[in-house]
Amino acid sequence: MSPKTDPDIAVSVTSLEKKFGSFTAVNKISFEVKQGEIFGFLGPNGAGKSTTIRMLCGILTPTSGAGTVRGFDIMTQQEEIKQNIGYMSQKFSLYDDLTVEENVNFYSGIYKIPKESREERKAKIIKLAGIEEFKGNLTRTLSGGWKQRLALGCAIIHQPKIIFLDEPTSGVDPITRANFWNIIRQMAESGVTVFVTTHYMDEAENCNRMTLIYKGTMIAIGTPQEMKTKIMKDEVLEITVPNAEDWVDRIASARGVKDTALFSTRIHAVATDSSVAIPAIKGLFAKAGVKDYDVRKILPSLEDVFVSSIENYDKEHPQ
Repeated sequence: MSPKTDPDIAVSVTSLEKKFGSFTAVNKISFEVKQGEIFGFLGPNGAGKSTTIRMLCGILTPTSGAGTVRGFDIMTQQEEIKQNIGYMSQKFSLYDDLTVEENVNFYSGIYKIPKESREERKAKIIKLAGIEEFKGNLTRTLSGGWKQRLALGCAIIHQPKIIFLDEPTSGVDPITRANFWNIIRQMAESGVTVFVTTHYMDEAENCNRMTLIYKGTMIAIGTPQEMKTKIMKDEVLEITVPNAEDWVDRIASARGVKDTALFSTRIHAVATDSSVAIPAIKGLFAKAGVKDYDVRKILPSLEDVFVSSIENYDKEHPQ
C-alpha cells in the first residue's frame, strides 16, 4: 500500500518499521500530517520518537513500509528530503567556536542560499531569534535559551515548508519554552508544518493533533480534546484534602481506583468507575474522621491520558 501524495498532506507514512537486529524500534506505524499543522509526537524516552523523526528526515532508512515527506519518498529520495525540510535536534547543532553571525553564515552555505539573498535572510533570522545584540558573540557564551532560538533560526534559514523539531526544549526553563512555542505558533500560522517530538505534556496542548507512541507502537492519535474525551478510557477524580501527600497511597487502594498522583496540593485518582470509586474514597475519609475534603470528577489532563494509556497498553500486552 503506497502513501498518499495529496498536496495538502505534508507527511504520510504507511506501516513504517525500523529494526536494529532483532529489536523493533518502530513497529509498523501509519499516520498523516496536514500542511500547516503543528503535529505532536509524544512518548516516553525510548518509545521510538527520535528513530521515527530520523527516518522522516532522510537520516535513517526504514526497514519496511512506505512514506513521503513533502512528496519525496523516504526510501529513495532522502537527499531531496534533506534539502526541503528544517531539522532541529535537542543537541542544538551549532558551532560554539563561531560567533552567532558566523553560525548563520555557515548554515546559509550548507543550504545553498543564493549569495544575493544571504544578508537579508541572515538579518531576518537574527531578528526572529531576538539576538541582534549578540550577533558578534561567540556561541558558547549564549545561554541555553538563546542557543535554542539560534538553532531554530539556522534550521529554517532556507525557508522550508516543514520543520522537524526533536525534543527542542529539553533542558531549558519554562519561560524559554513558552517563548519558543510562541515562535512555533507564528510559523504554523504562516503555513509552515511543524512536526515536534516531546515528552512535556503542557507543550502538547499547543499541537493541533498528536499521536502517542510507546514501545515503537502508536497507541493513540487525535486532537488534545479528543485525547482527553475519547481516547481516555478511565475517569479522573480530583481530591482536595488536608495533608494530601499522606493520602495518595491510601486512596490508591480504594475500590475502583487504578492509580493516584499528587498534583500540587491535590490528588488525581484514575478510576475505572467513578460511581464506585467516589463512595469508596468518601468511606476512607469518614472512617478517619476527615470532614474537610472534596471529591469530584474532572476532565483528564494530557498527562493523565499519557499515563493511563501506557498502563492500559502494558496490561493488554504483557511481556
